[in-house]
Amino acid sequence: MGQQATPVRTAGLGKAVGPAPTPVCGAVLLLPDGQEVSTRRPSPVRPLSLIRSLGRALARAGRAEGLAVHRVRYRYRGWNGGEAHLAADAEWATEEVVRRYGDVPVCLVGVDMGGRAALRSGGHEAVNSVVALAPWLPEEDVAAPAEPVKQLAGRRVLIAHGTNDERTDPELSFRYAARAKKANREVCRFEVHSDGHALHGHRAEVLALTTDFVLGALFGHPVSRPVEDALAAPPPIGLRMPLAAGFGRSVLSY
Repeated sequence: MGQQATPVRTAGLGKAVGPAPTPVCGAVLLLPDGQEVSTRRPSPVRPLSLIRSLGRALARAGRAEGLAVHRVRYRYRGWNGGEAHLAADAEWATEEVVRRYGDVPVCLVGVDMGGRAALRSGGHEAVNSVVALAPWLPEEDVAAPAEPVKQLAGRRVLIAHGTNDERTDPELSFRYAARAKKANREVCRFEVHSDGHALHGHRAEVLALTTDFVLGALFGHPVSRPVEDALAAPPPIGLRMPLAAGFGRSVLSY
């Protein structure tokens, strides 16, 4: 018998979080975490609680503006070197948003390896903003090309990282942000002091920061003073901005 062909896997777009808005005027694509190398299918279990919390918070805050929030389903668990499968799936999902909703601005919001996917695929013409939370970024290696940043020109970019993260190195995201800032002044980075990879300790503040940034980028809302200051400040100040305790409660006072 002849060998059976390996079935072609396709990425997917999860159903909209919460009631689907009509009309859709902007979209967020949620990019979950992944692994460095794996050709296995993504786990069927529910995604990280941070991704779920982000989806609910963004959908609720943006519903009146016509914000559609979808989670991307990857083909594989792994980034897989030069294949960059997760970034390719993020680009596919962006194209799918354009197909479904037309010419609407898109924000890519990624966690861990999904943060790297968001940053790498942020050059799509429909993407106007990128959020990378505790992003997994490769170690700098003189034998390998540096992680690209030029694709982020013209986009507004937020990176947030816990200072006690033992899974993804916050110093690598700072170095990446410093390089990206040279290509694009609309880059800011917040440090979540004493928090770890899952950002459990300051979850409310991280959700408020992300929501404030996304609504400002997609719909032109005025952003909070800390975000405004971080975007305007030269490095390293705007790239080591502390995320203040109580940000979500105090943001309306700015």
